[in-house]
Amino acid sequence: MPNQVLISLNDISKTYIMGEVQVEALKPTSLEIYAGELLVILGPSGSGKSTLLNLIGGIDTPSGGQMLYGNKALTNTSERDLTRYRRREVGFVFQFYNLVADLTAAENVALAAELVAEPLAVDDVLRDVDLLERRDHFPSQLSGGEQQRVAIARAIVKSPRLLLCDEPTGALDYETGKMVLRLLRDIQEKHGSTIIIVTHNTAIGDIADRVVRMRSGAVAEILTNENPLPPERIEW
Repeated sequence: MPNQVLISLNDISKTYIMGEVQVEALKPTSLEIYAGELLVILGPSGSGKSTLLNLIGGIDTPSGGQMLYGNKALTNTSERDLTRYRRREVGFVFQFYNLVADLTAAENVALAAELVAEPLAVDDVLRDVDLLERRDHFPSQLSGGEQQRVAIARAIVKSPRLLLCDEPTGALDYETGKMVLRLLRDIQEKHGSTIIIVTHNTAIGDIADRVVRMRSGAVAEILTNENPLPPERIEW
């Protein structure tokens, strides 16, 4: 189990102001995320799990508390620094792929590669996700599972230390979902990436090194999994 701390969250919180109403999406939360681990954040809709992921990814900023990436503060920093963090350090995988419709698979990946100084080779990452032969196909010519694999290739071409996945199997069928989870575990092992998966699917927690369970905007418990299951063996 890795124990080098990559990200430290110290009492971070998020409150949204909607007119005269304040919505506490995330209560003060402390969590350490280790380099090289596969962490699954579980919780029902409204539990705060996506809010937490967006804060970790620098997509949103906390209302309170402190977040450190290594020894560098990500709270109370400039938008320019947050943009640099997102571009250089973080890869994102979303439930509905977010591919550019009029670009081919290879072009979608190459677009992300332009964000960093030393990207991986586009064809190499497409080979990693078993889509090299589909490199010149447009998203409309690909299945949902293939589109998600392109999205993963797009995320990893930057060689990010941190890969954030928001319901990556949510739009996929059972077998394709397990294939994507296998791919994420392979990427973690090959590249040493830290991978965070947010999901409501409790079965996915069985593949994780650790599981964070969230409820009502707060961390309810953190579990260490001494023997993570191979993705092929989980069922839901």
